[in-house]
Amino acid sequence: MARLADQTKDFPQWYLDVIDQAGLAENADVRGCIVFKPYGYALWENIQRELDRRIKLQGVENAYFPLFIPESVLQKEKDHIEGFAPECAVVTHGGGKELAEKLYVRPTSETIIYSTFAKWVHSYRDLPLKINQWANIVRWEMRTRPFLRTLEFLWQEGHTCHATKEEADTMAQAILQMYKDFDRDFLAIPVQTGLKPEHEKFAGALYTLSTEALARDGKAIQAGTSHNLGQGFSEAYDVSFLDEAGKAARPWMTSWGVSTRLIGTLIVVHGDEKGLRLPPAIAPIQVVIVPIYKTDDERKTVLAAAEKIRSSLGGIRVKLDDRDEKTPGFKFNEWEVKGVPIRIELGPKDLEKNQVTLVRRDNFEKSAMPITECTEKKIASLLDDVQAGLLAAAEKFVKENTHETDDFKTFEKLIDGDGGFVWAPWDGTLKSAEAIKEKTKATIRLLGDAKKAKGKKDFLSGGEAKEWALFAKAY
Repeated sequence: MARLADQTKDFPQWYLDVIDQAGLAENADVRGCIVFKPYGYALWENIQRELDRRIKLQGVENAYFPLFIPESVLQKEKDHIEGFAPECAVVTHGGGKELAEKLYVRPTSETIIYSTFAKWVHSYRDLPLKINQWANIVRWEMRTRPFLRTLEFLWQEGHTCHATKEEADTMAQAILQMYKDFDRDFLAIPVQTGLKPEHEKFAGALYTLSTEALARDGKAIQAGTSHNLGQGFSEAYDVSFLDEAGKAARPWMTSWGVSTRLIGTLIVVHGDEKGLRLPPAIAPIQVVIVPIYKTDDERKTVLAAAEKIRSSLGGIRVKLDDRDEKTPGFKFNEWEVKGVPIRIELGPKDLEKNQVTLVRRDNFEKSAMPITECTEKKIASLLDDVQAGLLAAAEKFVKENTHETDDFKTFEKLIDGDGGFVWAPWDGTLKSAEAIKEKTKATIRLLGDAKKAKGKKDFLSGGEAKEWALFAKAY
């Protein structure tokens, strides 16, 4: 296999090399779109399966809505359409004729879903209404990168209606916590969570909450968002209900989602110089068994023993790599690039000692284990250790690359150096945020505890600080 680019010298090329050599995806014939290869799509299937379970625990049901949105429907919410207009793909012809009304390919589905909610919601008894859909989305991005930013991507989008603001607030926070727990428990990714500044909120929302991960090149990546939409969309789409007193009222709405960007996040958070490092919870293959032999007799004996081990690990996702045309060294390298958490090596010398050789992908720790102890329980325990090890390493990286300063020169030095998260006092104005971005390319990712900004000055404008803000360069 070809060598990966040096992660420390050319992170963008390393990222593309990993996607290619791990067999995750390839560029499609349409600019900015990708073909998900089976191994890459298996990651999304595992994300979908586990996250769908957690979404349903929130009392949410799945549905599906059209890909196309009539222009008249989209334009009912002015702020929303203005926010998405530059990214929209528009269908003007169909069946060989010009359409009487343009159809927008969904950049998100609030508009088409809420025009439907207007037909579903009539009474307080219809609330709360909690719907999720798994779908594809199109946004006409100018600069694309596989998984992280593509013209078409896959995601889930949740949409809920509530009788009160407090209920909508509770839902938005519950989803944020669900995403945080999912990222940590399933993807072994620690994330920062909090409120987006006003100028970074979702178009048409009352406010936006976000999860932010930190890549190994020191850049932030938005992993998920949860929005309280207020009553703007229910007003625009005439969604109303009769409350318990028989009076007409507008529901408070939320929307929230994560996408296949999570696959890119996995790569940039956990990847190393050898390629992917997959947390066992999401890994399509958790254990690969690589038999080692030279003669036909050795092959027969080793493969029989390897198959016996494979069949004994019934509850674990195991692959027996019995390809004769590839050398053990090639296989080691291939499965390391693919990020398989545990490799079991088995050869004649191992059989003589009645043992296997185990290699962990997270830290390359190698150990011998008696074949009699190579049980599902023992391997499952080791997989738990790998999962915990990846989380601990990611947490250590975030801790070491999170800073605080109220001095602009120090801020510039940090951002231009290894990057990372930098907490700093901000005066709350768009003018200052844009000036900081222009000078350093860093943006405000989240807002923290405003009390920490009390008595401090904005580190660029010198004005009174109103917010404690988390800055970073970002994808």
